[in-house]
Amino acid sequence: MNKIPLHFGNQVSGDSFSVLWKLEDVSGKFDFENKNLCFIFSHLSVKYKFEISFENIWKIELYLPRGQATNFLLIQLLGAPRIYVKDVSDVGRYEWVREVDFTPSRCIGQSYALCLELPKKRRLQKLHLDFFHYQENKNQFRLIEGSPYSFSSVLVPIVNPPTGFDLPYKILFKINSLIQHGCVPGPAIVDDFYRLVDPKKIKFENMIESALDKLFHLKDCCYEPVKWLMEEYKRYAASTRFQKTPAISLDDGLVYIHRVQITPSKVYFGGPEVSLSNRVLRRYPEDIDNFLRVSFVDEDLDKIHSITLAPRSSSANEDKRTRVYDRILSTLRNGIVIGDKKFEFLAFSSSQVRENSVWMFASRPGLTAADIREWMGDFRDIRNVAKYGARLGQSFGSSRETVSVGIDEIKVIPDVEIKKGQVTYCFSDGIGKISEELARKVATKLPCSSVPSAFQIRHGGYKGVVALDPTSSVKLSLRKSMCKYKSDNTKLDVLAWSKFQPCFLNRQIIILLSNLGVKDRAFLKRQREAIDQLNAILIDPLGAQEALEMMFAGEISKVLKEMLICGYKPDAEPFLSMMLQTFRASKLMDMRLRTRIFVPNGRALMGCLDETRTLEYGQVFLQVSRFSRELSNFICEGKVVVAKNPCLHPGDVRVLEAVNVPVLHHMVDCVVFPQKGKRPHPNECSGSDLDGDTYFVSWDLDLIPPRQIEPMEYIAAPTKQADHDVTIEEVEEYFTDYMVNDNLGIIDNAHVVFADSEPRKAMSPKCMELAKLHSIAVDFPKTGIVAEIPDYLHVKEYPDFMEKPNKKSYISKSVIGKLFREVKDIALPTSPAESFTLDLAKQHYDPEMEVDGFEDYLSDAFKYKSDYDYKLRNMMEYYGIQTEAEILSGNVLKMSKHFDRKRDVDAIKYAVKSLRMEARNWFNEGSDADNITDNAKAKASAWYHVTYHHTYWGRRYAEETQGMDRAHFLSFPWCIYDKLLQIKKDKKSKSGFWFCVIFLIFAFLVPIVLWLSLSGFFGGLILVFYRYL
Repeated sequence: MNKIPLHFGNQVSGDSFSVLWKLEDVSGKFDFENKNLCFIFSHLSVKYKFEISFENIWKIELYLPRGQATNFLLIQLLGAPRIYVKDVSDVGRYEWVREVDFTPSRCIGQSYALCLELPKKRRLQKLHLDFFHYQENKNQFRLIEGSPYSFSSVLVPIVNPPTGFDLPYKILFKINSLIQHGCVPGPAIVDDFYRLVDPKKIKFENMIESALDKLFHLKDCCYEPVKWLMEEYKRYAASTRFQKTPAISLDDGLVYIHRVQITPSKVYFGGPEVSLSNRVLRRYPEDIDNFLRVSFVDEDLDKIHSITLAPRSSSANEDKRTRVYDRILSTLRNGIVIGDKKFEFLAFSSSQVRENSVWMFASRPGLTAADIREWMGDFRDIRNVAKYGARLGQSFGSSRETVSVGIDEIKVIPDVEIKKGQVTYCFSDGIGKISEELARKVATKLPCSSVPSAFQIRHGGYKGVVALDPTSSVKLSLRKSMCKYKSDNTKLDVLAWSKFQPCFLNRQIIILLSNLGVKDRAFLKRQREAIDQLNAILIDPLGAQEALEMMFAGEISKVLKEMLICGYKPDAEPFLSMMLQTFRASKLMDMRLRTRIFVPNGRALMGCLDETRTLEYGQVFLQVSRFSRELSNFICEGKVVVAKNPCLHPGDVRVLEAVNVPVLHHMVDCVVFPQKGKRPHPNECSGSDLDGDTYFVSWDLDLIPPRQIEPMEYIAAPTKQADHDVTIEEVEEYFTDYMVNDNLGIIDNAHVVFADSEPRKAMSPKCMELAKLHSIAVDFPKTGIVAEIPDYLHVKEYPDFMEKPNKKSYISKSVIGKLFREVKDIALPTSPAESFTLDLAKQHYDPEMEVDGFEDYLSDAFKYKSDYDYKLRNMMEYYGIQTEAEILSGNVLKMSKHFDRKRDVDAIKYAVKSLRMEARNWFNEGSDADNITDNAKAKASAWYHVTYHHTYWGRRYAEETQGMDRAHFLSFPWCIYDKLLQIKKDKKSKSGFWFCVIFLIFAFLVPIVLWLSLSGFFGGLILVFYRYL
C-alpha cells in the first residue's frame, strides 16, 4: 500500500468515523511473517514509522460502499502503535528510535482506530485468514471531522466533567476507564452523559456504578452511551429485585486499589482491584482512594525494554535518552491529575521497581506524600540513592498485621560473622528469633492451623525472618543485619511463614544439575512420572487426591479433595471434572514453557539458622510435614541438593548432608543451615541470605550431582555515596534509570542459550561471565552499579524450547530440548474444560441431593446464584480469564495483557476467596453457621438444584445480561461444599442402613424357610407364600 491517506480517530457509529489527525502519503505493509502492520511516512521533514502487532488489532472491517470513490479499511486497535523516528545524527548511518505521540493534542493517544482510504481497484489478500474478527460490508461509510476530547494534553485520554458537575472520584475514574478501554467513544461523553452519572442530578444514584460496570462488560463498543444509560435506568425502575453492587465484600487484610498503566502514547485506568494490604495502607485506611498504583508499560502492554528508553548507539555512560524516558521521568515529577486529585510520587517496593511500577499519593490538607514518608521512618543516614529508594519501599511489601511488640519486648542480639581476608561473611544475615508464646499469638492472628517454625517479618525498620526458639523468654530477638533504618512503628507485619510447599525443578536448576553430572534419564523419568500422574487424575480418584495434596494447596484444593473422599468420580461430576482438567492443563503448560517438573522427594523451604551451634559446615537439618495431617513429619537424613533461584553458576548448587538433630525438632518446613564453617551455605547459593529466601531442597538420589565446583564469590560492589541528603527527585531519576539499565531478563535468556549451545555448557567462559553480570544486575536496585553486557554475549540464535517464532532457532540437543519435545504436543495452550451444556445438565443432575423442603428455598437460591455468577463473570472479563475453573483454582492459562500471570494471580485468588466467603455469608444469614440443620440442608439442596437442574440451565435475570455473553457456572453451590457433602453422606448412610436391614432380614429368614420347606406340604405353602412376597 503506497501513497494512501491514513486517518487516526474513533468510530462513533456504525457508518461514521471521527477523524482527529490525517496523513496523506503513507506507505503501509501487512507483514504476515512477523505478525505486524507497518506504516512509514514523512511529517514536517522528519521520517517516522508506526508498528502495530497483530495482537494489538481487535477488529478489521473493509467497507466497500456503492457509489463512493474509495473503499475504507477500518482497523480497530487495542492499543496505540509503536512510534519510531529516524535518527540520522550519526554520519553515514541511521537508527529507528522510539518516540512518543508527536501530534497536536496527542491525537494518536486519543484514537482507538485508524482508517485507510484505498482505491477501488486495490485488493487485499489473506486478511480473513489472519484476523478472526475480519468482515466486509457494502454499507455507506463517512469520515467526519472530530475534535480532541481529552482534558489532559500530556497523559491522554483523561476526561474531566464540564463546569457544573462535581462527580465523585470513583465514578470519574470508571468513566475514564470506559473510554481508555474502547468501551465507549471519547466524543460520545457529552454533557447529557455526565448528567446521567451525577449522583446529585438523578434518583438512581446507588445504581450509577453498577450501570457503568455493566457498560464496561458489554460485548461491543457502545456508540450511544446516553441512550443506553437511560434504557438501563428504566430497567432498574421496572425491576422488583434489589440491584446489587458489582463490588465483592472483602476479607480482612484486603483492600481495593486503583491502578494506572502509562504507555509511550496512552494511559489506561484499571480497578479498583483486590490487593493484600501493606503497612502504609493500614495506617491510612480513610485515604485508600488517595493511593494509586502506577505502572509504565509498552503500547502492547509488554514490559518496556531498555532500548525503548536509550538508543542502541548510546552506552551506559552516555546520557542519550529517548523522549519515552523523558515522558516517564516527567510523569514521576509532575504527577497525574484525575478530577480534583493530583497524584504525586510516593515510593516503590522492591518487587515494583522490577515491574516498572510505583505508588503515588494525592495529597490533601493535613497529609502529603512527604508526610507519609516521614511517618515510615528516618532515612537520613542512607546516602546511596538506590538503597534509599529500596528502604522507602520496605513498608509497601504486601503483608498481614498481627500484634504490637514494644521496644522493651525486643532484644538486639549480635550477628554471627567470620572474616576471611578482606571479606566478612555473616552467617546470621537477615534472621532473628521469636519466642514460642509470641509465635502462638502471631499464628492465631494470621490465622494458621499450627504454629509455623519461621515468619518473614517487618517490624519498624527491621526486615527478615524470625525463627521459633522454644528456650527464649524474649518476644523478639533481632540482629543488626536486619535493621535497615530507624522507625517507631511497633506493629509486627508478616509477609510469609514456613509451611508445606511442593518442590519443582526449573530450567536453571536442570541446566546446572546436568552440567554437574546428573543423567538426562533422571529428568526425563521425573517428567514422565509427573505426566502419568496428571493423566491419572482425570480417571483415578485416589490418584487425583494424591496429586492435589502434593501439588496444589489452597481452599479450592480442599474442596476437590473432600469431594473425592466423599466418593465423587473425577470423570463423572462436572464441577470436579472441569477443575481437575484445568489443573492438569496448567501443570502441563508449566512443563512446556518453564520446564517446571514436580519432584516428590523435595520441598521449597524457607532458610533458617542453627541457633544451637550443633550443625557443622556441610550439614543441614531438614524436617518436613507430609501432605496429609495423618502422617507424621519426615526427618531427612543423607545427602541433599540445595539451590536458590535464580542460579546461573554451577557452584550455586550445593550438596550437603542432612542430619538428625533432636534439639532442632521444633523446626519444621524450613532448611536449617549451620553457623560454622569457612562461609555461610546460603551465601554459596547464589549469594543468598536468610531474610526470607526460599530454597530448592531435594533428597531424590537420582538428582544428587556426583560432583561439585567451588561457589562463586558474591561480593557486592562498593556503593556510591552522596555528599548530601538524598532527595526525592534523585529517587525518581534512579527509578527511570533502573528501567534503562534493567537487563536481568537479557542476561537470564543469554545464559539459557549459551548453556545450551556452548561445548562446556554452563561452565563455558560465556556463561561464567553472565553469572557475574547477573550478580551485579541483581544488586543494582541496592547499589546503582550497572551490569554492562558486551556485544559477544548478545544472542544471535535460540534453541527451539525457547519458542521464539520470529527469531532464528535450532533444535536443542540438551536435556531441556528433550524434555520440551516430549511435552509440547500434549501441553494445550487453552483450557480443555468443556462448558456445562444443557445435555450435561440432564445427564449429571444428582437426585440424591434433593432434601425435603428444598423447593421453599429455590427463589432465594436463584437470586443468590445470579448475584454470584454476575460478580464472578465480571471478574473473569476484567482479568481476561476464559473459564470458571481457571479463575477459581488460580491455574490461569491465559489472561488479558493488562495483567501478568505470575504477578497478579495472588490478587485473583484473594478476590475469589472473598467472593466465596460472601456467598457463605449469604447462606448463613439468619441461621447457625456451625450447625447443619434440616433447614440448612434444604437450603443447600436448593443451591445445588438451581445450579445443576436442567430447568435452570442458562437462566438468569434478563436485566443483568442485556448485551452480554454469559456462560452457565457451576461453582456457586460448592461455596458451601461442607453442606452438600453432608447431604451426600447422609443419603449414602441411609441407603447403607436399609441395605444392612434387608440383608439381615434375608439372612434370618432364609434358614427358617429352608427348614420349613423340609417339613412337607405346610412348608411348601410357606415357601410359595415367601416367594410371592
